Amino acid sequence: MSGTAIPIERTALLVCDLQNDFIHPEGAYGRAGQTAPEILALPERVKPLADRLRSRGGWVISTNFTLVPGRGGEPMISPHLKTLRPFLAKGDFRPGSWGHRTVDALQPVDVEVEKVAYSAFYMSRLEWVLRKCGVERLLVCGIVTNGGVASTVRDAHVREFDTILLEDGCAAFSREVHEVSVAALRPVCRVATVAAMLEEEAPP
Repeated sequence: MSGTAIPIERTALLVCDLQNDFIHPEGAYGRAGQTAPEILALPERVKPLADRLRSRGGWVISTNFTLVPGRGGEPMISPHLKTLRPFLAKGDFRPGSWGHRTVDALQPVDVEVEKVAYSAFYMSRLEWVLRKCGVERLLVCGIVTNGGVASTVRDAHVREFDTILLEDGCAAFSREVHEVSVAALRPVCRVATVAAMLEEEAPP
């Protein structure tokens, strides 16, 4: 329990960017061939923990990367991202679209929060949602470990949420990058496996 007695009803599985446009073969990244086996395996790996939290009164909250439509529906893409992912196009990660939605394996989520940058806390309503739900502890999973996950974990720490990184519930586009990123987060939060948290959150 990360050294504290925070009850499960004040615990949330925070799902970072496990969306159709990232994961599904017909999504934006899948169509462009931009994926990795470790990333594709995540939804089914974390599903048992999502189901456990739901069954015991905890929360499943997803943060969904968003490309805000501008004039003519053209997405507002930062220069950095446009250079990194030139295949992103009109309609990708559009709010309310199938691609923007959390993958089916992790549905139903309790709340979906749009995010526009690496950190899910940046200029979003995430902190407001967590406080309204009474959440004090976050079990963080998703993609990518060195990007959205790391930034969100650090911002959660600053906001004094009891934060646990699910080491095997996250992935990057390479195993080495993932491992380096996890090592860098160990001074910031507890690092645990999905299996360990399933055991901790087992019914009494």
